[in-house]
Amino acid sequence: MTSRTAFALLVLALVPAAVRGQSSASSAPTARPTRGTPARSYAALLALFTEWRTFEEAPRVAGVPDYSPATNARRLAGLRALQARLAAIDTTGWSIPEQVDVHLVRAEMNGMQYHLTVLKPWARDPAYYASVRPEESDTPAEEGPTIHGAIRLWKYSVWPRTALDVVSPLTPDGARRLAGELRTIPPLLQQARRNLAAANARDLWVGAVRAFEEQGATLELLGSRVGAGDADVQRAIADARSATDGFAQWLRDETPKRTGPSGIGKAQYTWFLRNVLLVPLTWDEEVTITRRELARSHASLRLEETHNRDLPPLPAAATPEAYAALQERAIPHYLEFMRTKRILTMEPWMERALRERMPGFAPEASRNFFAQGTHRDPTPLWTHLYHWWDNMRMRVAPNASPIRRGPLLYNVWLSRSEGMATAMEEWMMQAGLYDDSPRSREIVWIMLAARAARGLGNLYAHSNELTMAQAAEMHVSWTPRGWMRRDPLLGFEQHLYLRLPGYGASYITGGRLMEETMAMRARQLGDAFTMQRFFDEVNGAGMIPVSLIYWQLTGDDRMVRELKDGVSPRPFRTAP
Repeated sequence: MTSRTAFALLVLALVPAAVRGQSSASSAPTARPTRGTPARSYAALLALFTEWRTFEEAPRVAGVPDYSPATNARRLAGLRALQARLAAIDTTGWSIPEQVDVHLVRAEMNGMQYHLTVLKPWARDPAYYASVRPEESDTPAEEGPTIHGAIRLWKYSVWPRTALDVVSPLTPDGARRLAGELRTIPPLLQQARRNLAAANARDLWVGAVRAFEEQGATLELLGSRVGAGDADVQRAIADARSATDGFAQWLRDETPKRTGPSGIGKAQYTWFLRNVLLVPLTWDEEVTITRRELARSHASLRLEETHNRDLPPLPAAATPEAYAALQERAIPHYLEFMRTKRILTMEPWMERALRERMPGFAPEASRNFFAQGTHRDPTPLWTHLYHWWDNMRMRVAPNASPIRRGPLLYNVWLSRSEGMATAMEEWMMQAGLYDDSPRSREIVWIMLAARAARGLGNLYAHSNELTMAQAAEMHVSWTPRGWMRRDPLLGFEQHLYLRLPGYGASYITGGRLMEETMAMRARQLGDAFTMQRFFDEVNGAGMIPVSLIYWQLTGDDRMVRELKDGVSPRPFRTAP
């Protein structure tokens, strides 16, 4: 945490609660007819939100999203009109949750503005056109820039959504829908070649080759799962795969010609943080925090190892049976810990949400970073996979606010989703989850070190001080015990975080903002503070930026004031 932020937190702690404003843990803004104009304005916000979400969908030409320059220019003009209408809404007298909703809509609109004027994924980032998504994300929506009309295979019966799903043949309606979606791939990739003609962001092109190789492999697997009787679907798969393979070869041929930087620069990075992700930090402050966490994790690991030096190391499961036994011990132990410690309100669906996502056994030679940990003790990663509880809660207990009910666009949820998941690893360790397995604490510090190294490398990649390959080398060399290898996971992560500013560091910085929220809420409540109350309040606020959770829980808008809305993002002066 920077000295400025720490000082502000200290000063705020000394301000009487009556001056800061009342705390509100409510997650459900409601229209209040007796309030007059403000109530009508909130209803107007909800109406504008519905109109905005319809507008945000890219127009289609024969079912294919249109990202041509002329269409983008028209969309930018329409967006500015919506932004003006949002700014004109009078929020005088609104409750904090209602004001939070205004900021959420503003952040989404800023996200589209940023995409249209700065990030321009359809003109810079070939991977934007990899439209086939085989797996459901553990976050509220797909990470990174996501093309409109993505083909989500896990919504079809031939593709298992979870580890517990049983695959079944396509229904006639499912076959018709899937074939129709797949038929968009050839014309989409033809449009991509036109839109990307002047692109020059080399590392984005390097990463995109792998993305399309993976799409080709996914389509091949899909073909093996679709029955021969679904001739229309099989033809659509064959055409989509041919177009995908051709596009991958085009990328290989063109990549050597692309020589420009892929990072967006410090100023653009900071604008995106503050105006879209609503993170009250700058590029420089994120570097300071992430460097500190990298050092802290390494030092803490060495201290843990010293403390545990007389204990045997954790053995890695060498067989599927041993691995299954590890998981069968870990999940009940974790759930019982959460229940007996009263960390949060337990729900009947929580165990299933975890078992649906149980990762499979991996032989030692093919274990990626996360498998190195789960084959020794799966529990640390399960704490991070609070994600699946978040996602399940959105389905079974959606937020009362229509604005918060589904995933926010443009990854506005990043600081809460990834920050909370990462913070959970250390929080549960400190709460005593590994009191009977001290060596498991070492895994927690290794995971933090890997995320800090990954985030720091990505920050320097966005400032164009490191290439993607150099950022990956930092990721590998600063991850303890050689657990981060030069494997597909490394390439996927470095490429993803280069595609979306703010993502790589969000695991670290979002967690630190969550700690500020816990600290202030605990100070306010005193002896009335409990972890269960805190988690219930956080969950009730929804999947929204931590700065807004802080405001809603504490009644203090400090983090929102620190965002300091700046000038509009500046387009690149030269082709990136």
